[in-house]
Amino acid sequence: MEKTSAVPPLFPHLPKRLEGLEDLAENLWWSWNPGARMLFKTLDRKAWKESGHNPDKMLREFPSEGLEKACANPDYLRMYDEVMAEFYDYMQAKECHLLDSALLDKKYAVAYFSAEYGLHRSLPLYAGGLGFLAGDFIKECSDLCVPLVAVGFMYPEGYFRQQIRDDGWQENLVEPINREAAPISKVMNKDGQQLVVKVPLTDPPIHVAVWKVAVGRVPLYLMDTDIEINDPWNRSISARLYTGDLEQRLRQEIVLGIGGAEVLKALGIDHYLLHLNEGHAAFALLERIRTKVASGKDFKTAAKENITTTIFTTHTPVPAGHDIFPFQMIEKYFHSYWPDLGLDRDTFFQLGVHPEKPEAGFNMTAFALRLSGSRNAVSKRHAEVSQKMWHSLWPDVAEDKVPIEYVTNGVHTPTWIEPKMKLLLDKHIGTDWLDRHDDPTIWQGIDKIPDIELLQTHHWLKVKLIDAIRERTRQRWGNGDASASIMLTGGAFLDPWALTIGFARRFATYKRALLIFQDLDRLKKLLKDRWRPIQIIFAGKAHPADDPGKRLLQNLINLARDPQLGGRIAFVEDYGEQLAQYLVHGVDIWLNNPLPPFEACGTSGMKAALNGVPHLSILDGWWGEGFNGKNGWGIEHDDNLSNPDGSDADKIYNILEQDIIPRYYNLSENGIPNEWIRLMKETIKSSAAGFSARRMVKQYIEKFYSKSMKGA
Repeated sequence: MEKTSAVPPLFPHLPKRLEGLEDLAENLWWSWNPGARMLFKTLDRKAWKESGHNPDKMLREFPSEGLEKACANPDYLRMYDEVMAEFYDYMQAKECHLLDSALLDKKYAVAYFSAEYGLHRSLPLYAGGLGFLAGDFIKECSDLCVPLVAVGFMYPEGYFRQQIRDDGWQENLVEPINREAAPISKVMNKDGQQLVVKVPLTDPPIHVAVWKVAVGRVPLYLMDTDIEINDPWNRSISARLYTGDLEQRLRQEIVLGIGGAEVLKALGIDHYLLHLNEGHAAFALLERIRTKVASGKDFKTAAKENITTTIFTTHTPVPAGHDIFPFQMIEKYFHSYWPDLGLDRDTFFQLGVHPEKPEAGFNMTAFALRLSGSRNAVSKRHAEVSQKMWHSLWPDVAEDKVPIEYVTNGVHTPTWIEPKMKLLLDKHIGTDWLDRHDDPTIWQGIDKIPDIELLQTHHWLKVKLIDAIRERTRQRWGNGDASASIMLTGGAFLDPWALTIGFARRFATYKRALLIFQDLDRLKKLLKDRWRPIQIIFAGKAHPADDPGKRLLQNLINLARDPQLGGRIAFVEDYGEQLAQYLVHGVDIWLNNPLPPFEACGTSGMKAALNGVPHLSILDGWWGEGFNGKNGWGIEHDDNLSNPDGSDADKIYNILEQDIIPRYYNLSENGIPNEWIRLMKETIKSSAAGFSARRMVKQYIEKFYSKSMKGA
């Protein structure tokens, strides 16, 4: 396929025969297609690894001699032609058969706003689960041809890198994104300059430069305030994700919402459904209303029209997860804005008041719930909690009639299925399974896989995980910036033959990372059993402003140092997308023990289950829907007990001692733990279809998008 763009090539040293590698490197489609990744890896495995699995960075540094060598290799050229044909065919515009074609007369039908996106480690624009949910969502929208455009921030400093000091305290390191070596491009205006958009009604004015990430067929537009035209304080608005400075946080959300709506307008995208992924971008609602008011409508009419085309997804029942800004701060930034809406000060403030806490400030979630026509939680249990939490916004209806529905989250199967696991599935259930992976009947074919092959595949992934952890530890030691004790707690003693439990998530107190340490003597017996040991791998970051979370992490590090635990507790620092991939593929059990009802969903467990890793979890979030009694273990939490934490820990110990450990280590006559393999197969069969992003996106279309389009 000939290149038609007039933009100068990014990699001018690419031979014409391989010029399609530029198109491929600049579209994250490669990140969820193993064949595309192999195309770069085959050029030079060392260069691929040193680039951080980033083809953009790799090609910029790759010598011309290596490319000419590939041009002379018929096997490589055959693979190149196959991958490029698949890519170009995928990118051809296709109609979304899930939406009524009569409704698709706009350039984009849906505009998706999120403060973070977890797409690939080369673009660290994420902090955790919310970001990866957003990334999986837009990838699946691309796969299903949903006409969607995404909006977010270009964070020059990304999210922080985590490093553990010798005393176990988390340090927050900044590593600026190298935008010239990432799959991201400038959006150019008609004059050939990068598009810069002024955020409406800001004084002093705030401008954003616009960048684009190609996520398959979905364009993701990112705003960057770090440009010369802005004042110094304004330049830092988009510097990093989730700043601890409350006023700067408000300014971020003004730019994300109001600025994001203006960017779409500058791109010629005027008519769309607005889907807000959490309340961070909720001010986009105001800008859409203001545009209608400017055309002559009153606020009430404009808001009503806007409501019919707005979907709001709330993601957390944790009170601290909902942004609340002091009224005086809101007044400072919006006193010149609300007159353009036809509102006075008090009426404007009332849009964001929580009726039960009117003095608390302007609540972004309450604001988004009021001005959205469709509202949803991210699991069935979370919907029940949210209906109770926000009942006061609808005091005249019964709690179970509060208009907050649910669409349980799902994970993007092509991204999170390990390539070796995919090959195993291709071999035994057919190469077309991925096209229909949200069909539960497809997964019944898992039973055809010989136990020994599934066991060998999983063990290979476990060895890969432990090797990766040891290599991280070796590199940290080689840098000379850590003590021996930090290295030993980093995983140096991990055993690929021991039953391995994974616990990886944000270090917030409600996640209860130390629950399994409640009875140290009992835990020590499990860890140090000579013949049937367990080991636990922990990973996760505490929010930079969350000192209780940091202390929790520090306590864990100190526990892991204890020789009495036998070196079988590891904490792997700087949890990110790559480590998450290794963990959900390679551990034997995924442990999750939050304090109910604060787990809204918990997609990490879905990723593990997709790869045959059973779930040991409190029955909160998605696991209340996913647990069937045969695919893992569910723990009922009772808050009425005098020591509920102790009770939950006791249940975990009992399950480990009486079921998990015997089942894992007991071998059948053929030398294989057949009972364990049956558990792995049931885990995949019961979870893969129902908790996929494909099922999730289809439900958003059926429940909200189609209905909202008809009302538009």
